[in-house]
Amino acid sequence: MTYEVMVDGKAHKVELARVDGRLECQLDGKPVEIDAQMTAHDVLSLLIGGRSYEIKRAIGPADTHMVVGLARYETEVRDPRSFRARKAAGADAAGPKKLVSPMPGKVVRILVQKGQEVEAGQGIIVVEAMKMQNELKSPKKGVVQQVLAAEGAAVNAGEALAIVE
Repeated sequence: MTYEVMVDGKAHKVELARVDGRLECQLDGKPVEIDAQMTAHDVLSLLIGGRSYEIKRAIGPADTHMVVGLARYETEVRDPRSFRARKAAGADAAGPKKLVSPMPGKVVRILVQKGQEVEAGQGIIVVEAMKMQNELKSPKKGVVQQVLAAEGAAVNAGEALAIVE
């Protein structure tokens, strides 16, 4: 598997593979000898080139950090395959696309009307969950075929709220 890992704003390409039961790693195209074990929740013990490291993951409301000793690094891991799949299913996809609620909540605002033209990423519906308002955006450029939810309605996770064609 190949990942793009951002560490303090700098991108690194990490390739991982299991070969004969052991983990093989390439970091930015260079082979790295690595052994990894989860020792506790959000704690990883790494042996890299014969040196031992304990890495703790600290998840904040807006970002994730990895703590190694006294050093703290802002990190983000991206799976390029997942990005390609999301992009392929998004703006260029043919046919109608459903806008679904990612969480249970309450519809507080409907920003479009049936028949209205929308751009990919344009706000369609605002759902409130746990006192946070989340604007759900159009999955593609098109026309709002149907608005399936009403303002004030309770919605479940995965429930279709609108259809854009």
